[in-house]
Amino acid sequence: MGSRIYPYMILNGEGQEAVSFYQEALGAEVSGLQTFGDMPDNPEYPIPEDAKDRVLNAHLKVGTAEMMISDTFPGQKHSHGSQISIAFVTNDSTKTKETFEKLKEGGEVIMPLQETFWSPLYGQVKDKFGITWQISSK
Repeated sequence: MGSRIYPYMILNGEGQEAVSFYQEALGAEVSGLQTFGDMPDNPEYPIPEDAKDRVLNAHLKVGTAEMMISDTFPGQKHSHGSQISIAFVTNDSTKTKETFEKLKEGGEVIMPLQETFWSPLYGQVKDKFGITWQISSK
């Protein structure tokens, strides 16, 4: 696969609606969709009932292009108009680490690079230009 870049839309509870909208408007095919309710149970961080149907991650294909959508977690800061980030995905963990380190120079780490249930390495960083990047390994 190498490395890929995806537009990543972050919405405030409208993720399911957006997926349906883009299916209809763009002919998008959903290749994957997980909600916060699909996450493994963790007693330290229980999922509130009003978050369970929110989109954790949706992966859509439109022709040869791909994009991703997620909702914020209830109570998470969200500014209308700043809900686009860029997802950098690679199957090379060394490349994942190098890219994260380079993008954080002069920027701000939002979520440190770490193992998640959906990725062996995932993190978020806002670069020195104010662009939010989601960096992950497959």
